[in-house]
Amino acid sequence: MNEHAGNGRTRRWWLTAALTVGVVASGLSPASGSNRHTPIVRAVARARPAVVNIQGRKRVQSPTSLVGTQAGRQVKGMGTGVIIDPRGYILTNHHVIDGVERIEVTLANHETYIGRLVARDKKTDLAVIRIDVPKPLPVIPIGTSTDLMPGETVIAVGNAYGYEHTVTSGIISALHRPVQISETQHYPDLIQTDASINPGNSGGPLLNIDGEMIGLNVAVRVGAQGIGFAIPVNDAMNVASRLLSVERISHLSHGVLLKTVEQGGAMHVEVLGTREGSAGEAAGLERGDIVRRVGDREIHRKLDFELALLGRRADEEVELEIERDGTRRVLSLVLQGSKRSSLPAVDSAWRDLGIQVEPVSRRVIRQMQGTYNGGLRVLRVRPGSPADREGVRRGDILVGMHQWETATLDNLEFVLNSDEVRGRPRVKFFILRNGRTLYGWLDLSR
Repeated sequence: MNEHAGNGRTRRWWLTAALTVGVVASGLSPASGSNRHTPIVRAVARARPAVVNIQGRKRVQSPTSLVGTQAGRQVKGMGTGVIIDPRGYILTNHHVIDGVERIEVTLANHETYIGRLVARDKKTDLAVIRIDVPKPLPVIPIGTSTDLMPGETVIAVGNAYGYEHTVTSGIISALHRPVQISETQHYPDLIQTDASINPGNSGGPLLNIDGEMIGLNVAVRVGAQGIGFAIPVNDAMNVASRLLSVERISHLSHGVLLKTVEQGGAMHVEVLGTREGSAGEAAGLERGDIVRRVGDREIHRKLDFELALLGRRADEEVELEIERDGTRRVLSLVLQGSKRSSLPAVDSAWRDLGIQVEPVSRRVIRQMQGTYNGGLRVLRVRPGSPADREGVRRGDILVGMHQWETATLDNLEFVLNSDEVRGRPRVKFFILRNGRTLYGWLDLSR
């Protein structure tokens, strides 16, 4: 195993955002009805409460790092995110949180929380994180990217160079731009804007004049003024619905195939079909049905459908309101446990990894190393297992696997059942030993 020091990156002529610390200034508002309440002011006021500051720490790895040596240089990064669900789900760019050891999220009211990675998609450069909050949060108003016009006024909000909630405005310069950021990162369809987008803006919203998010800011071209890019919001929402599917997150299954349809500026969700033997088939859903409501949540996009089911239990009955042939109907959907769900974390850790573990509290972990939210102490290592072959010892504390923390048994169960881990022959892991973070690779192919 090696000492964990994060991943270094080579500077390129493209820059994807994350920098320094920020401050925010605010003042009294002018009287209602003042001419100063321009459309841009109203748009920013509408969206601002759902824009968050994301700050993280990572270590730049030295190519000669070995166990027992210095862990490399620690750097700070910053980006932006948007709240897409009142329970604390936040959409941002993958590159904002990639390799970050501790994700700190600051809301518009200056409250700060520790975020955890829920799901990510490196190819599209999108990720979802979550913070645990005591009360519902404001959600970003979501528009559409299908009717955008070159020359249309747009507004970018984000933590430019660490200055929280910086607002810039401009126009849409072009649509459908393919952009190659690096050898491994390509965006096939971006919005180009001359609204100033700076390092730290990544993951923040690009708004229309009504204060609706029509894109997610992603990149700037270094050395060129007035050239910035954003992921179209419709593309971002489709990816988010996949990242937050209940089958992926909660190991539940509804078996309903859906698509988001836009007509006349309004959106609805249409049923394409149901899997045989699924909960959707049992509920009586048919191809062509329009889903209007799930529980008490109105449905406009596929993401709404998944979010309405997220957090529910297997065998829980959920009321669906649909429209079929112009008539509203109410159906009952009973969620099923996903067939891909497997053993509890304690059992699967022994079976797949060859370790028996128990939770260690955050307080104990913080006394040894201040970065982590918790961990799993190794009680026993099975001879000849993947963990044994990699040198894991009794007393080591497992603090992460792949790109996720393992602060609890539930965390570990999610990781071991995730598509990203199941499809890999080798999985990176992180342990805490004698106050140092070490990493290695578990071979799961045998």
